[in-house]
Amino acid sequence: MSDHTGRFVWYELMTTDPKAAEDFYGNVVGWDAKDAGMPDFTYTMFSVSGDLVAGSMALPQEACEAGARPGWIGYVAVDDVDARADQVARAGGSVHRPPDDIPGIGRFAVVADPQGATLALFKGASEDGPPSAAPGAPGHAGWRELMAAEWQTAFAFYADLFGWTKAEPIDMGPMGIYQLFAQGGEAIGGMMTKPEAVPAPFWLYYFNVDDIDAAKARVEASGGQILNGPQEVPGGRWIVQCLDPQAAMFALLGPRR
Repeated sequence: MSDHTGRFVWYELMTTDPKAAEDFYGNVVGWDAKDAGMPDFTYTMFSVSGDLVAGSMALPQEACEAGARPGWIGYVAVDDVDARADQVARAGGSVHRPPDDIPGIGRFAVVADPQGATLALFKGASEDGPPSAAPGAPGHAGWRELMAAEWQTAFAFYADLFGWTKAEPIDMGPMGIYQLFAQGGEAIGGMMTKPEAVPAPFWLYYFNVDDIDAAKARVEASGGQILNGPQEVPGGRWIVQCLDPQAAMFALLGPRR
């Protein structure tokens, strides 16, 4: 089993306007964009300082007609995509896209946990994982968060699937416990039971910036919307939760200058 197993290794935006999204995230997060050169469809690769960090593609028309909305999906490294997709289904989750190969890149499947939050399983064609950036490195993903229907059963599902372990629990008062989870001893995200007002469980991804107030201003100037924040979080950093101009939800994480 590679040491990447259980780690988020890629983030992908499905959007109704790829070019607008490319401009927006370039302005806000500082990503460079280039076409991946796929023979049959357009896929944009986002990078920072030469490191590939995320991708973007158009939401297929049939998905839009079926009610799909723009959004981010995270890819988690696994030892065997087919076996893990079967495990998801056996545990009461869904397999939205059965295991398939991306030629020369790896194998993936799109699944949802038993409460309905979606993510992707991935095994690379080579053993090399993504470059590991320094903690807080701007442009890289810095945190992952699950708003679960009920976090304890969600945690048990993911612990079984990916080997995640419990890190520190944070008491959020009336909002309940915010449970950090770790992979290989390092806390990589958190999960909590969602507020009633949140319609469905979902994963939210936080991208690092070097100045949270400047980044918030860039979101607003580029046509995005601030849903929450800036709010201070443990460790002396601040977060903002946002919608991009196509209404995909994402978040930013960084210091206050």
